[in-house]
Amino acid sequence: MYLEMSFGEQNRRQEEERLRLDGRLPPGQSLTLKFPVLHYGPIPPFDPATWDFRVRGEVEQERAWDWSAFNQLPRTQVTIDLHCVTRWSKADTLWEGVSVRVLVEQGFIRLKPAARYVIQHAEYGYTTNLPLEVVLQENFLLATHFNGEPLTPEHGYPLRAVIGHIPSRPDLKTPYLWKGAKWLRALEFTSQDRPGFWERAGYHNEADIWKEERFG
Repeated sequence: MYLEMSFGEQNRRQEEERLRLDGRLPPGQSLTLKFPVLHYGPIPPFDPATWDFRVRGEVEQERAWDWSAFNQLPRTQVTIDLHCVTRWSKADTLWEGVSVRVLVEQGFIRLKPAARYVIQHAEYGYTTNLPLEVVLQENFLLATHFNGEPLTPEHGYPLRAVIGHIPSRPDLKTPYLWKGAKWLRALEFTSQDRPGFWERAGYHNEADIWKEERFG
């Protein structure tokens, strides 16, 4: 056991140094080869017969999809590095789901000119906020699958928002992982920003990983 743990830690440190030299590890972050589970409150139950996902606010027409219809929307895959505000990072994670950018481009969501921000609404009233420009980036996804498998309940099944860093796209803004809500149920497009659960508790509103914007 000791040798296995030592070998695993050696691999982790080597990979961490490689990412740091490649400029992929933000300040204050350490690499993990695991996928830590962090959330506030209990894991909600999922009933596909009653679940739906809604789009509302500054849109031409409010929309709602049940679980079956949501899974018929255009699918997108993205490989990103995850960076948590609690200082762990996980590299080269593969996600599959629905891109808000694609939904807008293909007319599933028609935004009003006043739309500037997006409030993510999750189970139990949890919310978090992002500028519209970030939600429309390639590194933001409404995810149903992780590394080729459906999400596990502790990681947000059936649907979570996920945001991370694409190494080949340094131009894209990347906030910490809490800006993608687990157990997502709705997106509200707004003209004014509205801080969510952790932002109201003192976390930074923009949460840029490269600027270490952890707390306001």
